[in-house]
Amino acid sequence: MQDANARHVVAVVGGAVSGSVAAEILAGHGHEVVVIEQNDRPYGKIEDGLPRWHSHQRHQEYERIDARLTKPRTHFMPRTKLGADVDFRDLTEGWGLSAVLLASGAWRDRPLGLAGESDALGKGLEYQNPLIYWFNHKNEKAFAGRPLEIPDGAVVFGGGLASIDVVKVCQLENYERALRGRGIEVPMLDLEKKGVPEVCAAHGIADPAALGVKGCLLLYRRRTDDMPLAQFQPGATDEQKEKTIAARRKLLSRAQEKYLFRVQDCTLPLELVLEKGRVRGVKVVRTKVEGRRADPIPGSEEVLRTDLVIASIGSIPEPVPGIEMKGETYAFKDWDKGVYDAARGVFGVGNVVTGQGNIRASLLHAQKVAAFLQENYFGGAWGAAGAALVEGHLKKRAPLPAAKVEEILKRVRARQREVGYDGDYAGWIARVTPPDLE
Repeated sequence: MQDANARHVVAVVGGAVSGSVAAEILAGHGHEVVVIEQNDRPYGKIEDGLPRWHSHQRHQEYERIDARLTKPRTHFMPRTKLGADVDFRDLTEGWGLSAVLLASGAWRDRPLGLAGESDALGKGLEYQNPLIYWFNHKNEKAFAGRPLEIPDGAVVFGGGLASIDVVKVCQLENYERALRGRGIEVPMLDLEKKGVPEVCAAHGIADPAALGVKGCLLLYRRRTDDMPLAQFQPGATDEQKEKTIAARRKLLSRAQEKYLFRVQDCTLPLELVLEKGRVRGVKVVRTKVEGRRADPIPGSEEVLRTDLVIASIGSIPEPVPGIEMKGETYAFKDWDKGVYDAARGVFGVGNVVTGQGNIRASLLHAQKVAAFLQENYFGGAWGAAGAALVEGHLKKRAPLPAAKVEEILKRVRARQREVGYDGDYAGWIARVTPPDLE
């Protein structure tokens, strides 16, 4: 006799945009959906990777995520990290789930690949993700993260839009400090929106150079025209490619005009210069660019003196015990469809598949800013794609008996109690949100 209460149970790992969209779609199809979230709040890189000057877009997206995660049949399980609090193999094999969707993003910074790099972390070497996290949360009274200082003259290795954000953080910090030294208090949002020259002029400083800020230096391994600040469309003609390159130039020029940072292209890092255990510089070499190659030029080495080197060359998924890897990313059998190779019924969407912190975007004008944010941070399409993958898988499988469903949900409720979550999502968010969160 068929069980009238039989239904599928799906785990979605990661509650941010793609995860919450997938959860909403799957729950809407009548499945029970367990959203496994490693943090207190499910907002992912919108909160911890998108710089806080995007406040309006951030709060809009928070509301959308909240609405999705309060839909019927959705079970939020915060403070639960895959590979630490929940074993991957146990989740995929022991729980008896119908499917697992990985939507946990790419949080591990790609290293520069220099000798002694790991030992230099926190001693004059920083990575993009923790830097932006610090910048977004540092003003909270309860912030318990590692304090950072942004000295003048920082060197940033990168070249994409996220690298421009990192450079902006450095410039905003340094010009805020320099203006404060003149007795001028300027809100960060004003400085970011108006730019350094306009703010200086409004306070009677005709030339920002009078503040004595050396400024941040952005280094890119290829030519500035190659910076992925705007992407070529598939099948683009030579004329269309020239327009894209012109857009890259314009974006970079406008950013430099507003925030007064320096750029040096065709440059690769060779080694960190350490003195008494701290970074005091970086040895670099110039490159010759031909096609997709960027080869070092012998004899062009030089040492750039700096007290801070920041790596902003991309993000990759964090290794999780039990998940097989192919290089820097998870071992997906079909990368286009996000089908995991080593376990049936496991799928991935977004950066957890691609291993990229940024995919394709441009910041040339307001419309393209929105496009960049939509694709890199508000990636609802990824969640819908993930839901479609899972739904196609579920249609080929018999639903779980009601007793098995209840067994899984009982396990979920036990974990919720363990972390202090009582099932009231709105109440939980209100309790765990810092009152002074910007």
